[in-house]
Amino acid sequence: MKEAAYTIKRHWDGVLQWFKSQINNGILEGINSLIQAVKAKARGYRTTKNLIAMIYLIGGKLNFGLPT
Repeated sequence: MKEAAYTIKRHWDGVLQWFKSQINNGILEGINSLIQAVKAKARGYRTTKNLIAMIYLIGGKLNFGLPT
């Protein structure tokens, strides 16, 4: 019980911030998962500029409305 109390005390600012914003790190984990998927699909890009462009392209979930 003491260890749990010490942990809460060490992270008190983060605990209060969660009540204020209701945002957790699940969003960051989702973004990280998306980036890892892009890297796995690509099997390497020539430049980091191309990698960043692909992350924006896939992460933005754009609908180009192209005919199929």
